[in-house]
Amino acid sequence: MEKPKATAEEKPFSGERNRSLERGVEILRAFRPGADLLGNGELAERTGLSRATVSRLTQTLVDCGMLERDRSRRAYRLAAPVLSLAHAMRTGSPVLAVAGPLMRSEAEKLKINVGLAVADRDEMVYLESVRYSRRVAWRNVVAGQRVPMELTSLGRAWLAAADEPERKRLLARFKARRGGEWGRLSREITQAVASVRDAGYCWASWQPQVVALATPVVLDRHPVHVLNMSVTGDETPQAVVEQLREPLLALAKRLREGISAA
Repeated sequence: MEKPKATAEEKPFSGERNRSLERGVEILRAFRPGADLLGNGELAERTGLSRATVSRLTQTLVDCGMLERDRSRRAYRLAAPVLSLAHAMRTGSPVLAVAGPLMRSEAEKLKINVGLAVADRDEMVYLESVRYSRRVAWRNVVAGQRVPMELTSLGRAWLAAADEPERKRLLARFKARRGGEWGRLSREITQAVASVRDAGYCWASWQPQVVALATPVVLDRHPVHVLNMSVTGDETPQAVVEQLREPLLALAKRLREGISAA
């Protein structure tokens, strides 16, 4: 199998970069689920920017309508226009226009969960998640949700699609933050990368009673996407792999063909 190429971060522009814009984006990136309100001190800690810089940027983002200020708590939250940007992205995506109906049809037919994600730095971000779980599970995946690259079948499939320098850079980052877990995780990632190269997919079970298979989807003029299928229950990973590997690869093929023809 020819190794596809992927990069988690865009290469720098050849011209002068707008540092204020970059720093403003870092402020917005600091907001995650469970952190709806952040003060300037917390934002400075999360972004590595000085408090004075953060103070200027948050004021600008409030003026632009991207942040709301909670005066009583002296903190900020994301404003509604941020959600409208996400909606514009989803409705304007040619990949999702093709993938959405295909994913829904397969999920309903097999009574499984089907997801599509891309890489953002060292995480995977779901673009779409269609859930027809056979059993109600506590974990509810929605579009926009992030999952760890190093733990998931999504992330490991993406790493298999990355070029060697990018993969080494990310593996070094994972090693630094995972400590004593890294030996086991490193072996699992190596096995997953080999599985994608040899068979086109890998699997992982990082959540209780959830087994997921994933495959990279290489598309012209688009970043590498990763498609996954998962089930929740008591089945062994081997049984899930046997059941889902052919439907997963077939769906990825239809997705590639549909995007090429669009």
